[in-house]
Amino acid sequence: MPMLVSEIDCPEIGDFRIGAGPDTRDLVAPLAAQSWIVKMPFGYILTRHDDCIAVLKDKRWHQATRLLSQMTPVDNERYQNRQNRQSILTMEGDEHTRLRRLVASAFTPKAANRLRPFMREVINELLDPVTASGECEFVSAVCEPYPIPIICELLGAPRQDWEQFSRWATSIFKIFSDRVPEYADEIMDASEEIDAYVLDLIEQRRGDPRDDLLSDLIAAEEAGEKLSPTELVMMVEAVILAGTDTTRNQLGCAIATFADHPDQWAALANDPNLAARATEESFRYLGAIRGTGRFAAEEIEYRDVVFPEGTLVFPNFVGANHDIDQFSCPHEFDIEAERSGASHLTLGFGSHYCLGANLARAELQEALTICAQRMPNLRLDGEITWKPDGIGIWGPAELPLRFDPT
Repeated sequence: MPMLVSEIDCPEIGDFRIGAGPDTRDLVAPLAAQSWIVKMPFGYILTRHDDCIAVLKDKRWHQATRLLSQMTPVDNERYQNRQNRQSILTMEGDEHTRLRRLVASAFTPKAANRLRPFMREVINELLDPVTASGECEFVSAVCEPYPIPIICELLGAPRQDWEQFSRWATSIFKIFSDRVPEYADEIMDASEEIDAYVLDLIEQRRGDPRDDLLSDLIAAEEAGEKLSPTELVMMVEAVILAGTDTTRNQLGCAIATFADHPDQWAALANDPNLAARATEESFRYLGAIRGTGRFAAEEIEYRDVVFPEGTLVFPNFVGANHDIDQFSCPHEFDIEAERSGASHLTLGFGSHYCLGANLARAELQEALTICAQRMPNLRLDGEITWKPDGIGIWGPAELPLRFDPT
């Protein structure tokens, strides 16, 4: 007989943010060994790969992002009005499917690959001032600025606007902080500025289409159906924000990992063909996105367990990506190993799989290849300062490095 999820016998923890710190593997592994599900104050953590996949591909489980404003009440009218706006990150059902279908052609591997020469140009420009000295604080020198010019190029925005994009992304992503009421005005100021910027850019492209993503989105059409002006703004802003923070944090996580694995760094420098595998292993081993949240849009029965409507579950990507039943030697970082079978979940799965996954992969592949060649004998030059635990995108705040000058 199925039983209510609240009645099952499983481990229970008090910290709902488990999965954000660098020691997460050590925290999640013993829990995963005990149970596929763990109770916590706001819902349930899923610790294993198969169960995370099952929830992420089941359309009855909806994105929990839309519940953020309810979980963290904010007495700010501008902020509350903003939360009522639709976003592709929170949409579900036929409307979400329609939007993904309309814009899919703009996010293909081919579309990402046409930017690879520019990615190489940007990463080399960022490395030029630091490689001769053999030391740098990598986050501020490379991670933070790297994705922004690429997003500008992708959209057809002036490259010099990258500092504005970076500031907007940093401010708006404070929505994932546990101090949202404190940041509400900053979040809203940045949101309103980016709205105005994107609307202006759209008007420019309507009269002057170019070989860029924004022109592709404006022209996107299927069976006579196009994106509305509101949907265009939403899509462009999603690209700016998600394309910025994911890449900068994942690059920091990857370099921090390689600094602890000098043999792997040397292998990549000697064989650039390992770049794709190095990127996937970096996503798996230390992903910038540590998990996600879903809520039951209706009563759901799974594994003979009944999840009442509204139940929150949190697929834990760290547990899934280190699932001993899915990956051989999952706690080892090895870019030369052939990991067949299961794939990592850092970029998500199912209907909300990362739309910009091809772009993120290309950016990481190009950056890691060039960094490995230009920063030989990579090592830490002090302690890594990690960003505070939270429920958003995570990575190093400061990453001091030494390497042989080139």
